[in-house]
Formats: sequence, structure tokens, C-alpha cells
Amino acid sequence: MRNLQFVVVTGLSGAGKTQALRALEDLGFFCVDNLPPALMETFAELCLNSRYEIDRVGLVIDVRGGEFFMDLLGALDVLKRRGIWYRLVYLDADDEVLLRRFEETRRKHPLTSEEGISGSIRDERSMLAAVRSRADIVVDTTQLAPHLLKRKLAGLLTHVAPSENLLVQVISFGFKHGLPAECDLVFDVRFLPNPHYEPGLRQLSGLDAEVKQFVGGSEIGAEYLSRLRDFLTYCLPQYASEGKAYLTIGIGCTGGRHRSVMVGEEVAGWIRALGYPVNVRHRDLQHEAIPPDGDPARLPDIGREAENMSDPEARVIREGN
Repeated sequence: MRNLQFVVVTGLSGAGKTQALRALEDLGFFCVDNLPPALMETFAELCLNSRYEIDRVGLVIDVRGGEFFMDLLGALDVLKRRGIWYRLVYLDADDEVLLRRFEETRRKHPLTSEEGISGSIRDERSMLAAVRSRADIVVDTTQLAPHLLKRKLAGLLTHVAPSENLLVQVISFGFKHGLPAECDLVFDVRFLPNPHYEPGLRQLSGLDAEVKQFVGGSEIGAEYLSRLRDFLTYCLPQYASEGKAYLTIGIGCTGGRHRSVMVGEEVAGWIRALGYPVNVRHRDLQHEAIPPDGDPARLPDIGREAENMSDPEARVIREGN
């Protein structure tokens, strides 16, 4: 049997269950909100028989389920008899904080009371008393910001280093083909020596050793790579400790074939060595190495000059207008 793990999040309305579910998603859990407890066993069967490798499940089950919610403890007993590992996480907070959160968001409390939200909070505490007593983990979110709640859950529910919770994507690209919208950080490497104007390198790419030596072996290239490595070595742990789940780094040159590809590969190697999972995508590598007319020597000097011009000026020169 697949080693299936269930994390069931419950607790007071306004205590942060939605934020907890998002945190579990970022930690790699397959998450479902407001599942009726009576369906937990059936859902477990679906996960066990799925062709996808679903081994960690996060559920939020609370009083929004109405009368179905009262089946929660019995459903957990069924999971236990089936030998399915689970943890019941109960989120709590001070009444004053819960009241303020409802006032700020103007959300309707799932329970109605003649005494308003204060009465609804009191009634919900009473209804959840038995569930709270069965909880494996109780988290007080009174003073927890969302990113701190995520960090706390990661420490309680997973046994992985913070770096393993930060997925990094490195994208190389050419500025003339547009800036990737998904980038969190963008580094412009158009000032580095350009292999495009070297006859023996032009039709190669940043994946080739000759281009790597030409760019990274230059004095300015070596210094830039050293400074960039120090910068990322410092920043990545800060992003991870803050609870960031994804970080996309863009490396851009003019065409996206030589310098950005070479630097992107270097960056990915550093990040991997630091222990972070990393994906690399060379978005514009497929573009031709020579102009459409087939002449690799066409206007090299004008092209170099156009690189230093504003986009409208460069477009005029490149199109021969």
C-alpha cells in the first residue's frame, strides 16, 4: 500500500485555515477544502488507487459543513483502522483577534447568533471542544502572520530543510523577444562580451564550452559572475526563511542565445549546489544564430552600435529603414 498521509486542518472560523491550506499546497500536499468527513475514506481510496503519486493530502474540514461536520471524529477513526497516517491540526486564536478579523474582512460567520459575531465565536468554541481535545497539533494564530504560519506548519508537518520548500526557476531570454512576465528577479547581462560578433562563436550557444570561456573567462565576465553568485547565495536563504515557495530568476541578453544562456546555466549550478531544487528554461535558444538572409556577417558594426541604442532607434537600424 502506498504510504498515504493525511493532514486534516480544522479550528475556529477566522483562525487562518485558508492560509494553512495554501501553505500545505506550497509544501507539496494535494489539498481539498470543505470535504464532508463521511467522504474521507472514499477519498483515501481514490488517492491510493490513483495513477498519480498522491502521498500527502491536506484537508480543511470545519463547521461550514453543517451537520456533516459532526462525523469528523468518526471518520478519523476509520482512517486509523485502515492504517492511514493522519494528523489533526486545530487552529485557534483569541476572541478579540477573531472578531477584528471578521470586521476587517466583512466575512459572514458560518454560525448565526442573536448576539452577533461574538456569540457565534462562543458557540463555535463550544461545538469544537471535543475536536480540539483530539487534536494532534494546536496552533495559536493570534500573533502569526501568514508566512509565519506557513513556516510553523512546515516545521511541524515536514522534516525537510527550508531550502527544499523553495523551488527556483531560471529563465534565459532575449530582451528583443520580450521580458518574461513571471520573473521575480531580472539580471541584464547585455554588457558582457558578445559572442554574436565572433565568427567562430556566432552559430554556437551559451551551452557550448567555447562560449562559456569567451564570456565567463573575460575579466568583466569573471568579476560579474563572482558578484552575482555572492548576491544569490545571500538572498536565497532569506526568501526561503520568509516562506516564499517559488522564485523565478530571469537572465537576459539581446537575443537570448549566448550570454543569457551561459549565465543562466552557471546560476542554476550554483543554486543546485546550495541545495535548492531548480528548473532551467532557455526561452529563446531556438532562434536562429544568423540573420534570415543567410549572411552571418551582415552589418556587424551597425548591430553592435544598435545594441547600445534605445529600442526605437535600434529597430530603425536593424530593419534598414
